[in-house]
Amino acid sequence: MASQSSSAPLALLCLVLTFMIIDSHAGVISVYWGQNVNEGSLADACNSGNYAIVNIAFLSVFGNNQAPTINLAGHCDPSSNGCTGLSNDIRACQGQGIKVMLSIGGASGSYFLSSADDARQVANYLWNNFLGGQSSSRPLGDAILDGIDFDIEGGTPQHWDELASALSGFSQQRKVYLTAAPQCPFPDAWLGGALNTGLFDYVWVQFYNNDCQYSGNADNLNKAWNQWTTIQATQIFLGLPAAPEAAGSGYIPPDVLQSQVLPSIKASPKYGGVMLWSRQYDNGYSSTIKPSV
Repeated sequence: MASQSSSAPLALLCLVLTFMIIDSHAGVISVYWGQNVNEGSLADACNSGNYAIVNIAFLSVFGNNQAPTINLAGHCDPSSNGCTGLSNDIRACQGQGIKVMLSIGGASGSYFLSSADDARQVANYLWNNFLGGQSSSRPLGDAILDGIDFDIEGGTPQHWDELASALSGFSQQRKVYLTAAPQCPFPDAWLGGALNTGLFDYVWVQFYNNDCQYSGNADNLNKAWNQWTTIQATQIFLGLPAAPEAAGSGYIPPDVLQSQVLPSIKASPKYGGVMLWSRQYDNGYSSTIKPSV
C-alpha cells in the first residue's frame, strides 16, 4: 500500500507535465480586418478576445513611383485623412497585447517593385508612415504598428526579399515584425525569394483556393504543411477561410478542423496557430476553434 500511495503523486506529476507539454504547442489566431465596413471596428475585433494578431488590409497601391494608397473598404477615407482616428483603436489593441500589422498587397491591388532601390524607398515609406519613423502624413495617425504583412499575389517575384531586408534593418531602432501570407503550393510564386531570407516571424499559409487544401482528408494538407515547416521562419500558421463564402474552396468545419487537422499539424514545433480570412466572415468560427488552436 505504501508503494502505491507514493506512486500516485508521481503519476499526477507526470500527468501535469504532459498537459504542460501539450499546452506549449498551443497556438493563437490571426485575422485580417479592413475589407468590409460591416465587420465592425478594429477595436471590436480586438475586444472579441479571439485574436492575438490583427492584419489591417490593405496598402494596395505602392512601388514603381506610384503614390501609396491604403484601401480600407469604407471604414474610413484616407484621402481626407479620415483614417487617422484608427490610432486610438490600434493602441487599444496593443494595450491588450495584440499585435497589429499593416498588410501590403492583396488580390486586387496595384503594386510592383521595379528595383532594389524601389524596394528601399517603399521600406522607408512604410517605416516613416506606419512604423517607428516620422512623417507629417501618417494615414493611420501616430500609432506605431507592430510590423508589415506581405500578402503578395501579383506583380513580379523580384525585390520582395530586398523589401524584407530593408524593413528588418529598422529593427535596430524598434522591432519590426515581418509576416507573410503565401499560397500553399510550395514554394510560393511571389514570396519564395523573400521567405528564403529567413527574416519572417510569422508565415500564415493560405490553405484555400488551391490544390493542397483540405478535401475530405488531410493528406495533401499535411504534405504541404510539412514542406512549409522546413522554411526558416519563427512560426507557421494554417490559413483558412472563416466561413464557406469567404473563399472559393478550402473551408474546414470547426469539428473537422479540431478532430482531423489540428492534432497532426500541432506536432510541429513551428506551429503558431490559425489565420482566418477574414473578420467579416468570422461569425463564431474563431470562438469555436480557439480552445483547440
